[in-house]
Amino acid sequence: MSELRSHPGGFDPEAPLPAAPDPWQPLPMPHLRDAPPWAMAEMISAEPALVARVGQRLLDDGSAAALAALTRDTIGRGETVVVTGCGTSDYAGRGAAAILREACAAAGLPAPGPQSAGAFELSCDPPSGLVIGVSHEGGTAATIAALDAARQRGARTALITGSANSPAAKGCDVVLATVEMDRSWCHTVGYVSPLAAACVTAGLIAGHTPDPQRLRRRLAMGLDAARGHHGAMGNAAARAKQLLVIATGADRITARELSLKVEEAAWLPTTARALETFLHGHLPATGPDTALVLLLLERGAIERRAARARQALAAAAVVGIRPGAILGEQAAALIGDTLTPAGRIVVPDMPELPNEAAALLGAAAPLQLLTLAIAAARGTNPDPIRRDDPRYLRAADVADTPF
Repeated sequence: MSELRSHPGGFDPEAPLPAAPDPWQPLPMPHLRDAPPWAMAEMISAEPALVARVGQRLLDDGSAAALAALTRDTIGRGETVVVTGCGTSDYAGRGAAAILREACAAAGLPAPGPQSAGAFELSCDPPSGLVIGVSHEGGTAATIAALDAARQRGARTALITGSANSPAAKGCDVVLATVEMDRSWCHTVGYVSPLAAACVTAGLIAGHTPDPQRLRRRLAMGLDAARGHHGAMGNAAARAKQLLVIATGADRITARELSLKVEEAAWLPTTARALETFLHGHLPATGPDTALVLLLLERGAIERRAARARQALAAAAVVGIRPGAILGEQAAALIGDTLTPAGRIVVPDMPELPNEAAALLGAAAPLQLLTLAIAAARGTNPDPIRRDDPRYLRAADVADTPF
């Protein structure tokens, strides 16, 4: 188990990360370092090479092809496909559903295509058809319950996970094992690995030959774009009492993941809101002690989305908010610098990737590096997600104990 604990010095971002224990066990708390670099930072630096390995692995072992066939068959029967998970895996699952849905539309399969739902809600009202679980370690009780409930309804099940030997994998028709495990409990590898799995599966659904190296290039674009630009935005957010993240289209998924990451890593109350929702009643609770980040990498209807984003940023400025932004190139050209005084990260476009995949993968490293910058400014260690504090460790234990 010791090789699964992060340790300072000698980290190679190109080298594969350790696999889950065999036989399966929950991962231990990360090694607690006294100062940066945190394990989370190492995981982010490893992601470009990681997603290429994950994508190629799932193509080579045939599991992506098996999930693509199962998805096509289920939709062809007129049945429902739902992707589910908890926490980071929930948001990765929402991203996976969006990527798969776009591919199904491109393949001419009947609408609506794959949908997403939180694992607890799904376990209370399970569908038939196909349920695809996402669980990095494969031990999340709510996700296991959702898969079990779906099978009891006659659904077929699949799982995207780090370990094919995990409890969640038992009974699944298809398992996509991403293998390499996060060394930080503020999961970043656990977010991008399922997105990579969805991308190669989506390519097969759409009738293309997936190229995992494209995934690597997209992650690297976001990583390079954020370096040197995330610090000022992070400092501005760290001084606030609350952070709002606003987004539209595919970026709403990224907004949810950013809000989770900041609360886990930096302990700053953070809320994700849809762009239009933000302007319908929420401004009275904001002011100069509110930080705001706009996300806009979505390519669809970009002129309309950017126009509404300009209005939102201008309205925020009136009440004393100094917004920042993570933008695609198209959005950056349509939204003036003066509207984002807290700074901006501009991610180059990648037209050869479908919209959903380009937006989600392009924003992954920027949202993670911004989280690190906020944690640094607030003096927090992101790796244990505050479970090095006995109160929060006890709270986590209580949350997992029947009451």
